[in-house]
Order: sequence, then structure tokens, then C-alpha cells
Amino acid sequence: FQSDILNVPVIRPRVTETTALGAAYAAGLAVGFWSGFDDLRKNWAVEKIWRPNMSPDRRAKGYREWEKAVKRTLDWVE
Repeated sequence: FQSDILNVPVIRPRVTETTALGAAYAAGLAVGFWSGFDDLRKNWAVEKIWRPNMSPDRRAKGYREWEKAVKRTLDWVE
């Protein structure tokens, strides 16, 4: 669904804890554990890719409906 709405491929990496992995990569680069980004790329793998499959008209209609729903939720709490 995100891929359809954003109209871009959505990639799920094999390691889903990317925040922690990014911190580990940064630390490893800082202390010389990895020599560069090429070493990091070798450790990264794709698990799944979702590609957009929604028509532009349907995407625009869905976006308008979402905007309408968001507007209706505003000002519930005073």
C-alpha cells in the first residue's frame, strides 16, 4: 500500500532493525572495523520489494479521501 500511495518501490531489508544497524555501522566505520561503505554494502540484503501497482487516478482519489478523513479528526480535543 505504501508503494502504491507514494508511487515508489518500498524495500524491506533482511535486517529490519535498521536504526540499531546504522548505529553499529557508524561506530564500526569510526573505529576502522570496516574500511568503507563498500564493506557495509556487502552486509546489506533485500528481503522483499513492493512496487507501485495503483493507477494515478485511484492514487489521487485515495489521497483526497485521506485528506478529508484527516480534516475530520482535527479539533476533537479542546
